[in-house]
Amino acid sequence: MHFSSAEITAILGSWLWPLFRIGGMVMAAPVFGARSVPARVKLMITLALTVIIAPLLPPVPAIDVFSPLSFLIIVQQILIGVVMGFSVQLAFSAVITGGQVIAMQMGLGFSLMVDPQNGTQAPVLSQFYVLFAILIYLALNGHLVLIQVLRDSFTLIPIGPDGLQAVEFQKLADWGSQIFAGGLSIALPAIASLLVVNIAFGIMTRAAPQMNIFAIGFPITMILGFALVWITMPGIVSRTGALFNGTYDLLRQLLGGL
Repeated sequence: MHFSSAEITAILGSWLWPLFRIGGMVMAAPVFGARSVPARVKLMITLALTVIIAPLLPPVPAIDVFSPLSFLIIVQQILIGVVMGFSVQLAFSAVITGGQVIAMQMGLGFSLMVDPQNGTQAPVLSQFYVLFAILIYLALNGHLVLIQVLRDSFTLIPIGPDGLQAVEFQKLADWGSQIFAGGLSIALPAIASLLVVNIAFGIMTRAAPQMNIFAIGFPITMILGFALVWITMPGIVSRTGALFNGTYDLLRQLLGGL
């Protein structure tokens, strides 16, 4: 079999350019791109998704893969993939923020551990919420929905030198406020309940100044905090699911699906 240079260029482009978009998504997405996942595993996931998705894509532009324009296409594909993964990562950041707020109210802000998802230190309670959110994410087939959105992105934003515009990046930056809004919605029941407890301790201090409120209040606040975490756990499922739904709605807007 003999292949011309144009045919070789077309074959390389049909596999190389989707590889960079998929690789950018895997690098930035939760679960797939966690720091605890080895680089070889990420590479294997990227190659497997490329083998599955690339044959289903529309024809790629006939551009030399070693030209400057090809380099611009590669940069655009990486940016699109990173934006897709980073958008979902924002939902997990909201969960981490909610866990940090609850931990500070309970007096557990000093108990830190390394976050395997991001490689930074976070309160232990935040890690509990993150693991719980990952289980919800997998149970709702969020990873499969992300792969489906990735497949649709090649139709909504075809491979080419034109990628995301400044308006899309502005939408992504604006949606970053959901980190605080979503975290507050997760932590609000615990904040309100613990605020009532602290007000009660303040009244007790005024009524009995000789009472050592710090020795009594700290363990009571921590015990009540754990009880509130257990009571509010069912509500976190719905709030976390709403965050994931909002994230995928954002992705469809960014990709021009709406």
